[in-house]
Amino acid sequence: MNERNPQPRIIDCDAAAALMEPLTDLVVQAGIAVLAVNRKAMKIEDKLDRSPVTEADFAADRIIGDGLARLVPDVPALSEERVHQAKPPFRGSFLLIDPLDGTKEFVAGRGEFTVNLALVTHGTPLLGIVSAPALGWLWRGLVGRGAERLRLNEAGKGSPEPIHTRPFPKPGEPWVAAVSRSHGDVRTEAFVDSRPGAIREELGSAVKFGWIAEGKADIYPRLAPTSEWDVGAGHALVTAAGGKVTDEAGGPLRFGEQSEGFIVPAFIACGDPSVVVRTGTSDSGH
Repeated sequence: MNERNPQPRIIDCDAAAALMEPLTDLVVQAGIAVLAVNRKAMKIEDKLDRSPVTEADFAADRIIGDGLARLVPDVPALSEERVHQAKPPFRGSFLLIDPLDGTKEFVAGRGEFTVNLALVTHGTPLLGIVSAPALGWLWRGLVGRGAERLRLNEAGKGSPEPIHTRPFPKPGEPWVAAVSRSHGDVRTEAFVDSRPGAIREELGSAVKFGWIAEGKADIYPRLAPTSEWDVGAGHALVTAAGGKVTDEAGGPLRFGEQSEGFIVPAFIACGDPSVVVRTGTSDSGH
């Protein structure tokens, strides 16, 4: 190997499976650190985009970052809190981290915030872990190997149970759209309104991906820009559980290849992969 230009490490499904437990433990420990922060006394700052960041974000990021440096030192990591250190494009495999997704929910005292960790290989999320520590749930999935949900106790331990997405309801039956509690947008609202029978479930953070993965919701549309670290873990989770996550035209999403921004312009997560769901159409094909 040329040390000046080392070949990127490629983590396949078997290698990812071996990492699932230690990565889960890192996410759990980060969640415990978040819960230990006193929300009433913590320091809150504004990022350049005016979104909040707290000491809980940094505490979780430090635990995950230090853990990954020990566990997989040869795999690059992209974290929301260290994006200035990123050197895209990422070839081979890399780790994608949102130490505290749903900071607005956290600051507001609600429990719908998550710690997200994804393993991306060749631009596509392969493994995803989404933990909602205040709710006591953790969802995780490995594409091609299935998905699980764990009910965590106070020590962060729990027994996994298999989960799967559900078929889309038949025409005329109600269906559940998971929508953002704090980041609503006009295009997403219009998308849901154009499809009769929708039951909206307002949720914070990547909890919405968890609902899709375990069959509690049918579609999670986000037709406004968000970031790759908000989507990567949920993408792998929903895909592993039997669903799909696409761009608004039904095409694939790519991760880690942008030179700056790491923006996902829009996406639609759907529990039933046979359903054709695109903006501007209400077609559903089976």
